[in-house]
Amino acid sequence: MTSSRPVPPIVQKPEARKLSAEDLRRFEDEALPLANALYGGALRMTRNPADAADLVQETFLRAFRSWGQFKEGTNLKAWLYRILTNLYISSYRVKKRGPQLVSANDAGDFDLYQSLVDQNHVSESAESIVIDSLGDDDIKKALADLPEDFRMAVSLADVDGFSYREIADMLGIPIGTVMSRLHRGRKALQKALWGLAEQRGLVGQGGKLR
Repeated sequence: MTSSRPVPPIVQKPEARKLSAEDLRRFEDEALPLANALYGGALRMTRNPADAADLVQETFLRAFRSWGQFKEGTNLKAWLYRILTNLYISSYRVKKRGPQLVSANDAGDFDLYQSLVDQNHVSESAESIVIDSLGDDDIKKALADLPEDFRMAVSLADVDGFSYREIADMLGIPIGTVMSRLHRGRKALQKALWGLAEQRGLVGQGGKLR
């Protein structure tokens, strides 16, 4: 399966008027190298390269201004993502189209990977069989097409690797809500990939692998 990472935006260094030379050095050495990761997250949120680049630029500007509030030794990536997520929720999402409401029934009750295991009794990873048969673009599109609340939960947890607590802090919601959105988002993603696998002839009726 090929991998094509988005090209990160060029992060311009903010004006260093209120920070010491040491603060500026730390910001450049520790924060700026995370630009590519933040751009990937912003792109999954906005689904628009120009908006994603703008969001990352604004995130680094805010982070630079608040650099004195960052506690050295804590998770810098999570701190930057918290700023990124807050900016997206408060500005970009509202400006573009407002929050997307999610119904409890949107995801259905379909588990692609467990269905393949149960119906075929295969010993190797059914997840690997299906995922490896699909391209990166297929999986990215399936993720991008999820309802927004599901997409953000799955992206932050499964793509960016944040914990439930970190995601809850970023989104300003209880951990239980994070777990619910993640569970339902994964099922929705699996359902989408299942449908695509059927369309591609990778699995037959009844979930049997071909």
